[in-house]
Amino acid sequence: MGVSQELRDLPKDYTQRPHEVHRQLREQGKVHHVRLPSGMVAWLITDYELARKALADDELSKASEGFHEVLQKQENRTVGLLQDVSDHMLNSDPPDHTRLRKLVNRAFTMRAVSRLEPRIEQITTELLDAMQDKDEVDLLDAFAFPLPITVICELLGVPDGDQDRFREWSNIVVALATSSPEDVARVRAELPAYLAELIAQKRADPGEDMLSELVTVAEDGDRLSEPELISMVFLLLIAGHETTVNLIGNGMLALLQNPDQLAALRADHGLLPNAVEEFLRYDGPVNIATLRYTTGPWTIDGFTIDKHELISIPLVDANADPVKYPEPASFDISRDASGHLAFGHGIHFCVGAPLARLEGRIAVRELITRFPDIALAGEPTTFGWRDSSLIHGLLKLPVRLR
Repeated sequence: MGVSQELRDLPKDYTQRPHEVHRQLREQGKVHHVRLPSGMVAWLITDYELARKALADDELSKASEGFHEVLQKQENRTVGLLQDVSDHMLNSDPPDHTRLRKLVNRAFTMRAVSRLEPRIEQITTELLDAMQDKDEVDLLDAFAFPLPITVICELLGVPDGDQDRFREWSNIVVALATSSPEDVARVRAELPAYLAELIAQKRADPGEDMLSELVTVAEDGDRLSEPELISMVFLLLIAGHETTVNLIGNGMLALLQNPDQLAALRADHGLLPNAVEEFLRYDGPVNIATLRYTTGPWTIDGFTIDKHELISIPLVDANADPVKYPEPASFDISRDASGHLAFGHGIHFCVGAPLARLEGRIAVRELITRFPDIALAGEPTTFGWRDSSLIHGLLKLPVRLR
């Protein structure tokens, strides 16, 4: 089975059951011509090996200027907001990508991230202390969201108290196609203006934070334009917490639904690094990778796709390919989950992956240690999933703590 050329609409409830939809597609072929719930038409890849190759294929582009042309051809209304904050490394090809990524790479190396461990543990302890006397909480609101947003805001130098604003903006940004026109217009006005003001503050009074460093580089070396600065901060703030929120949320849901795996992890914390990899493989935080497009005729599995066509790569689907991972629907923290694509692959591999992994390990370890009787407080089918083709995360995760 190869390429299915028939244009088909993904079901309206696709974001609520992506694993099921992808499995059904995979049984019919490796590549499908689909209309996403957002209205965008793309070629969707359901095969692990083809997805991995596409993620690293330099014949596919992510450059924002060409991407906007493709979206405008499809009359997609998300173009406006994307243009305002699109001059970042995730929407660029070499050499621009190389230049932009180099500026932030050093902040996310294993060595640099390891220095953040004591502070991450301190934030985790404070959040767990606040939960200590409660019988039941929404784990997303009480823990999975505030941990990574606090970490990334401190790393960048964002003032205390703005986390909730970023959560609201982020929810709208990652679900642009289904957000109301009024909400999209408001974020388009508020978010770039906020970031521009924050950059101006750092320029006037720099601190020992990553944003101050980026501003200094822009002034001394003329390497980042103002739009690039705004877009880079946008990317780091949104991507810097969204992935980890849903790594923790989706991972804890999987653990609480599989008591034998939770018991094994409690008995041996040495399993934590591997468990986090299985969290990422089994029910990763990103559904469809940020889109790529063809810059000329592009061949996949013997079939040629025309120029200026969108290529859609569902990461959660690639990680469920039974050819790569036998019995993929089975959650097993002892399995070899290496090679998963939860953080992408190639030059756009997630720069914050070491930080997300560290936060995930600390969060889960401390949570299951502090609350040995933690359990789901409701039926998972009622929790719901965020209405986003990009982010794969729960709307809520109610748990009993005792």
